[in-house]
Amino acid sequence: QVQLVESGGGLVQAGGSLRLSCAASGRTFSYYSMGWFRQTPGKEREFIAAISRSGSRTDYADSAKGRFTISRDNAKNTVYLQMNNLKPEDTAVYYCAARGDVELGYEDGSYGYWGQGTQVTVSS
Repeated sequence: QVQLVESGGGLVQAGGSLRLSCAASGRTFSYYSMGWFRQTPGKEREFIAAISRSGSRTDYADSAKGRFTISRDNAKNTVYLQMNNLKPEDTAVYYCAARGDVELGYEDGSYGYWGQGTQVTVSS
């Protein structure tokens, strides 16, 4: 098993940047491909980005392409989400997730482990 703890959320003005971190503990971090999702009240959790075990492969939702970057440091057991040019519609609770699979995951149901989430609020 793996435990995940997100940090780095907060309040930022439109056009600003935030970097989210997700620290993992437990089983070997490099065993898991990782993902970031977000959720707003009354809506389903939305895929944002995914990264492979080694970090060599990444993919993004259309809403994140060109603005967000997912990365990982397996030596530090941490995955990151760098978010630039933030917009008010990016306001949400952001979650990191882990799955014990070599392939990237795009559905929240394919991830077995989740953090508690971190709130990101973008003001206009």
